[in-house]
Amino acid sequence: MKERLLQYLACPSCAGELALASVAAREESRGWSEILEGELACAGCARKFAVRRGVPRFADVSEIEREKAATAENFGWQWQHFTQVDERYDEQFRGWLAPVRPEFFRDKLVLEGGCGKGRHTQLAAAWGARDVVGVDLSDAVETAYAATRELPNAHVVQADIYQLPVRRRAFDYAFSVGVLHHLPDPRAGFVALSTRVRAGGHLSAWVYGAENNEWITRFVSPLRERVTSRISRRTLLHLSKLPTALVYAATKLVYAPLNGSARGAALARHLFYNDYLKSIAPFGWREQHTIVFDHLVAPTAFYISRVEFEEWWREIKAADVEIGWHNQNSWRGFGRMTAGAGESEADGE
Repeated sequence: MKERLLQYLACPSCAGELALASVAAREESRGWSEILEGELACAGCARKFAVRRGVPRFADVSEIEREKAATAENFGWQWQHFTQVDERYDEQFRGWLAPVRPEFFRDKLVLEGGCGKGRHTQLAAAWGARDVVGVDLSDAVETAYAATRELPNAHVVQADIYQLPVRRRAFDYAFSVGVLHHLPDPRAGFVALSTRVRAGGHLSAWVYGAENNEWITRFVSPLRERVTSRISRRTLLHLSKLPTALVYAATKLVYAPLNGSARGAALARHLFYNDYLKSIAPFGWREQHTIVFDHLVAPTAFYISRVEFEEWWREIKAADVEIGWHNQNSWRGFGRMTAGAGESEADGE
């Protein structure tokens, strides 16, 4: 934990100011002070929070609701196993955030709701954010911290998105990619994130769409909920290689070749799930295995309709909202926060 992170933190219980109560291990290098082990204390309610292995810990998975804990544990394991980096993450991230471009991040204070293994935290920092704070409930923070600790403007915090340990209305921009739909209450997570963005700042979110995913909600979701999310993650890792092989063969032998030419693309438009499978075709085995595993490991996954997604943005009173259809199977949204946006909703404080 870099000491400069303290200026953005706030007690998740009372929103009080946090200060360093003790430091057991500190590293002085790369031009800044890194607190590896220590404790934070709230000036308001006197609660204390540990800093362990460089990450401030505001949530204990063993103490939260069973459904959230199971999701956090499964994803935490996933992102500690699939730690690879791919040069295509940049383009993929841009697709999820459009119309946001890399230059939009410059000099902004950025909050990431659900940082996973830290790949988007890295990109936001590299794109010139003044500081980016990545929050995740799971043990993926271990991987995210290892991936970002060399970056002076990147920070990782373990916390519940419903009880964010950061100052209200402090951030210029907040985003959440692929996380909200795995929460027990996706809308509430979206609202909680919005309350940390200042008036005039912006918010982005990307979620699974209900439209065109009926085959998943009808056939895959019941299997995931009743079987694959409940079995040993190590077992699932190996079992998921079979569907990965099918996806990999289809993308490499059919979808990529056909979409590689104008004539072939005209034919490919009629193929099942073409836009999505075309988008993941450039990835290698490891990344496609990650994608398949990701769809099978989560105990909770909601598929959000456009009507419902639009209502989220109206509820927080966002302005200039742009909602886009991404790969014909998901929704991405971008909007500007106005004065009082999100104030009608409780955010867990």
